[in-house]
Amino acid sequence: MKKMSALVMLAFFAISSRREIVFGQSEKENAQLANALTSAKISLEMGIMNSEREGKPISAKFEMEDGKLQLSVYTMKGSQFSEVIVDHQTGRIAKTEAITGGEDLASAKQQAQAMGQAKSSLRAAAETAVKANSGFRAVSVTPLLKGGQPMADVTLAKGREFKTVSEKLN
Repeated sequence: MKKMSALVMLAFFAISSRREIVFGQSEKENAQLANALTSAKISLEMGIMNSEREGKPISAKFEMEDGKLQLSVYTMKGSQFSEVIVDHQTGRIAKTEAITGGEDLASAKQQAQAMGQAKSSLRAAAETAVKANSGFRAVSVTPLLKGGQPMADVTLAKGREFKTVSEKLN
């Protein structure tokens, strides 16, 4: 999660295909992500659960990093933030790295603020979104405050089709 701005998975509908494009990514990048997701044996929800030993999950996403699929979860423990890389094949934690500055730290602080008001977890929000959207899998989940209420934007994928839904966190 080197660029947290990409984590805020806002979606735009492509007029001709009615296919959503993940904000900050080209259709080619979305296609690469969709193709790579077929190799992931671990769900986003499982990755979030497995990262909990490193702290409270405050966002999570599958992403392409250096041409390879990666499952990245931001966590918070006390006032410290970390990026936890979960192996998308085994579910084991592959690496944990402190978030100490830049856009990543600013994003982590915003996410922590939203999660501080949340009564339910990111994993629960992702599970709810998946259950309500048959055939889709969660690709990312990002908390935010909408009208002062904690919400989670959950990006879902089915093949090369992406869509983002909002779930309440209270």
